[in-house]
Amino acid sequence: MNEYPKFYLFRRIVQAKLFIDEQFAGKIDLDQIADEAFFSKFHFTRLFKTVYGITPHQYLTGVRVEHAKLLLQTDIAIADVCYQVGFESTASFTTLFKKSVGTTPAAFRDHYRIRQEEISRTPLNFIPNCFAESKGWTKISNFQ
Repeated sequence: MNEYPKFYLFRRIVQAKLFIDEQFAGKIDLDQIADEAFFSKFHFTRLFKTVYGITPHQYLTGVRVEHAKLLLQTDIAIADVCYQVGFESTASFTTLFKKSVGTTPAAFRDHYRIRQEEISRTPLNFIPNCFAESKGWTKISNFQ
């Protein structure tokens, strides 16, 4: 039995990862992802975890959560964010988001908005002191 070179197998795993990156918002499952790499789903899961250290499902969830974090920085409703990134229910979205980020989507959005307000009010507090001093900025300046 001939074995494929490792780079060929790795290339197929990367191809499946890129498929996840492009199609994360759609209704994709392990069978479709494994088909993209031309592996059985069991063999694919094992190889994917060997290469990336997590399962394909964990990776897909992570991609969805990262995109959700970006959308939560806008005024899009949380339920709409949930569906736009590929989750099928707000309950599962909230649970997985909290497990991944450590806070609920609503709390994440609130924290983001508060931080943006603080940055607008006192921008110098968010600039490293060494950089501010090198530019001649001090605590008493027009930025305050």
